[in-house]
Amino acid sequence: MKVTPEHLTVIREAVEPLDTPERRVRYRNGGFPRAYAVRDLDKRYRWDLFYAAPRTDDLRAVIDGGYFDSHLDTALKAVVPPL
Repeated sequence: MKVTPEHLTVIREAVEPLDTPERRVRYRNGGFPRAYAVRDLDKRYRWDLFYAAPRTDDLRAVIDGGYFDSHLDTALKAVVPPL
């Protein structure tokens, strides 16, 4: 994984509070925008959590850290369990 352990902690602290049982049920049932077009529900879910996370200075540092989307997705996979 290219994301540093410190940045992984920042990502975890940002998205874990948003990963609620209610939100998981809503996503499993397709209760989100453009659900009909989703090919990979788990990927959509973890990225929606990432985009919904409050933009703290630490999270901005991760976003500006020069990571590719694939690096961030690997980090998100480590933090967000599959639906």
